[in-house]
Amino acid sequence: MDIFEKFTNMGPLGKYNREAFGYFMFPKLEGEIEPHMTFLGKEMLIWSINNYLGLANHPEVRKADAQAAADWGMAYPMGARMMSGHTKYHEELEHQLAEFEKKEDAFLLNYGYQGMVSIVESLVNRHDVIVYDSEAHACIIDGCRLHFGKRFVYPHNDMANLEKQLERATKITGQTGGGILVITEGVYGMSGDLGNLTDIVALKEKFQFRILVDDAHGFGTMGPTGAGTSEHMGVMDEIDIYFGTFAKAMAGIGGFVASKKEVIEFLRYNLRSQIFAKSLPMPMVIGAMKRLELIKTQPKLRENLWKVVNALQSGLREKGFNIGATASPVTPVILQGGIPEATQITHDLRKNYSIFCSIVTYPVVPKGVILLRLIPTAAHTVEDARYTIDAFSEVRRKLDAGEYSNEIVFDAHNLV
Repeated sequence: MDIFEKFTNMGPLGKYNREAFGYFMFPKLEGEIEPHMTFLGKEMLIWSINNYLGLANHPEVRKADAQAAADWGMAYPMGARMMSGHTKYHEELEHQLAEFEKKEDAFLLNYGYQGMVSIVESLVNRHDVIVYDSEAHACIIDGCRLHFGKRFVYPHNDMANLEKQLERATKITGQTGGGILVITEGVYGMSGDLGNLTDIVALKEKFQFRILVDDAHGFGTMGPTGAGTSEHMGVMDEIDIYFGTFAKAMAGIGGFVASKKEVIEFLRYNLRSQIFAKSLPMPMVIGAMKRLELIKTQPKLRENLWKVVNALQSGLREKGFNIGATASPVTPVILQGGIPEATQITHDLRKNYSIFCSIVTYPVVPKGVILLRLIPTAAHTVEDARYTIDAFSEVRRKLDAGEYSNEIVFDAHNLV
């Protein structure tokens, strides 16, 4: 069989590619990165940009980015860190990040996703056992798939089941001589709830393991200083390996991992995604230092974010919406329906209410569930939140009345 023959089956998402491209999937948002952008020639209120602190268009950030690009260009340094792409600025950013996270050392990653895949793969060998949360991000799952040893999954935040998996893992490592790595997230990006770091850490009294926390959505947004979910929960010292990304609160590209010096030294020489890939470009490094400076020195940014978050989430709850167990800026609005209803709700929100948000259906969420995912930012206003709550109330009324129940086949090429 020619491997190209199977491409006629595009998968659960790709099968809608002709109808969905450009509207439901791969939409083109235009204009400055702000709460109001243009979609298909119409201004929209945008709730789908990972710009938590509004840094994408902060004047000091824009100035730092532009100056760094002018000084260094986008190519410098050319090459992988180990060969020719290492600079004192990369080292300085690592030092600042380690200090911020109260860790001994840190290592920059050119991309968060591939960085996490490599971190998981590098930390374990065939004698070790991985235990991870069932709602772990795809980058964690892909890292686990590269592991040649055993891996066990526990239902999301189910501490009783985690303990059972740790018992299984302990028996196996007792025979193999390996170790145990527990992987969780700080903030779960789809549901917005928090990994149960406090209870996971407490299990160290009974079991021997190390914990890796992916805090992509928590870094910069959670905790008194923005140092993340572990700071928010008061367990920074108990987290063995901390991962953060620049693609959320920092509104950039790249990421980092922080831990004990010997762990980072090992990762520095064994992360394949960094050894065999180009170094993070200088404008990204200089820009990240400015962003980190603002996170540390301008708590007002985080205060503004949470002002909008609280207005949005409390208002939704008061109107009877199910927003799950979110305890972070991520705001899921959970409705009942299938793909036909989801497509019509999307179109109605964009055409009649000028609201653009991410709408998630099966297979990302269970069948019969529609999840409207809102990402508030410090650049939004309380008025934006109130308008959205009113619009969602009208959409829910229409959904309950069956106005979205008739299946309509949308063609994205004909939608304006």
